[in-house]
Amino acid sequence: MIESDVKIGKFYLYPSNIFVSVEPCLITTVLGSCIAICLYDVKKNIGGINHFMLPLWNGEGLASAKYGNVAMEKLLSEMTKNGANREDIEAKMFGGANLVNLTMNVGERNAETAVRILNNENIKLVAKSTGGTQGRKIIFDTSTGSVHMRYIQQTHDLKHKI
Repeated sequence: MIESDVKIGKFYLYPSNIFVSVEPCLITTVLGSCIAICLYDVKKNIGGINHFMLPLWNGEGLASAKYGNVAMEKLLSEMTKNGANREDIEAKMFGGANLVNLTMNVGERNAETAVRILNNENIKLVAKSTGGTQGRKIIFDTSTGSVHMRYIQQTHDLKHKI
């Protein structure tokens, strides 16, 4: 058995946050109607990810990464600060499920916002898994750009042990 000398860090990304690393790292997050955008510089092996909850910040209150437009701006900024070149960045997008039958369609609006921003920034979207009625768990490898995804089954077990 050959052991690697490279230590890979592990990090759990909570909603409303971003993470960028030039070192190998496995980033895990769980998504429902939220969106995660994984960005990867294919030449410099720099990866970054955001996890946003709502599509657009309206300019009032705190400009938080819980909003898609703010999260994308901050993620792109951190990627370039860490040495990534915009022309070499590819994107993968996950989430945007409709877990609750609401007329607001937050998941769909989140996904539409992300695609629009990526297009405006000339970032190529190379893979996506969005929509539907199931949540997703993803693990993003910042050193390779690969993402492992699995669907999360909702359970409606109302039995309680008393």
